[in-house]
Amino acid sequence: MLRMLHTADVHLGARHTDLGERATVLRERQFAAFRASVELALAEDVDLFLIAGDLFDSNTQPRRSVERVAAELARLTRASIRTVIIPGTHDVYDGASIYRSYDLANMARSASDWVVVLTPYVPEIIFPALDIVVYGRVFDAKRSPRSPLAGLDAKSDTRASWKVGMVHGALLIPGKTDSDSVVFSEDEIARSGLDYLALGHWHSAMEGRAGGTAYAYSGAPEPVALDQDGAGQVLLVTLDDRDGHHEVTIEPRRVGETLTERIELDISTVKSQPDLIDALGRYADANLVLDVRLTGLYPDDLDLDIDEVERALAASFLRLRVRDTTIPAVPEGTPPPPDTVLGAFCQDIAERLAGLAASADPAAADEAAELREVERLGRHLLEGRQVTL
Repeated sequence: MLRMLHTADVHLGARHTDLGERATVLRERQFAAFRASVELALAEDVDLFLIAGDLFDSNTQPRRSVERVAAELARLTRASIRTVIIPGTHDVYDGASIYRSYDLANMARSASDWVVVLTPYVPEIIFPALDIVVYGRVFDAKRSPRSPLAGLDAKSDTRASWKVGMVHGALLIPGKTDSDSVVFSEDEIARSGLDYLALGHWHSAMEGRAGGTAYAYSGAPEPVALDQDGAGQVLLVTLDDRDGHHEVTIEPRRVGETLTERIELDISTVKSQPDLIDALGRYADANLVLDVRLTGLYPDDLDLDIDEVERALAASFLRLRVRDTTIPAVPEGTPPPPDTVLGAFCQDIAERLAGLAASADPAAADEAAELREVERLGRHLLEGRQVTL
């Protein structure tokens, strides 16, 4: 039985220019998540530590940052845990690759087969003591000339019993990922003959099976962007031989601190800007990225400044975003022509409102208010806007 820790898309050194002064906080969180991944590998006494691309956010990093990574890899080596890394699309293996500039194995004071970077020129590594071969399907440019799995037939490889692949790219989803930099299909996974395919590139975790091959995206160990609510974890992968039958078990483990949450808030429940600030303030958490979408029909008497709301609550969250997707009030100005459906509708409402205004009936005021709401909804619908109530 073999055990592996699979991670990817750590994106160390990401600039996070959209976060302003909090960019440094998230960069440190990303390194903390990487360190937590190493701690987990040590605690679980795994055999292999796999990094499936984009360990670094770019090939331009200060030496100090690379030394911090090497120090963590050295901890793994001292515990007899081997590390295998492939470049991704951010730390691509081009002429300026960080893996050409720095010898991670040497910096970690490890033998070259304890910290291995797979490249187009070193496409695989065999570990006889573990009876495993690891294939890294990598290119020397960000955009691949072909599928990274093209021609891979691990089943016919007799050098080891266990076959593990590493790819940084997009699983083909017609109409969605066809034009990505590196693309491969589920059929190619099924034909690969691999026991397990460790994937990177998607920051949200996902796993599946194609033919006899289990595959998974570990996701980013710490979210890199607002919409990555499937990030924050690594995968513990167990390879077990039971009476000649290879079994693969995948277990997600959380290592990231950052939480992400999306909520929808009906604008009809908001009475004022302080009321909205108070409602969102109940979610306050320094580790939370909160994405709020305001929905519904915007009340005539409500006055909100979304920028002010975000500024007022900025200190309460790691990040807060409020999006106004409400339906606006009926526009003022010249009424539509009376010979159109919309014009006839508005004219009818106006005549009925005039009649209610002249009425002495005590219920006329309530009826007029309801009628004005009917006018507003009707105008939005007749003008082609979808109204969610």
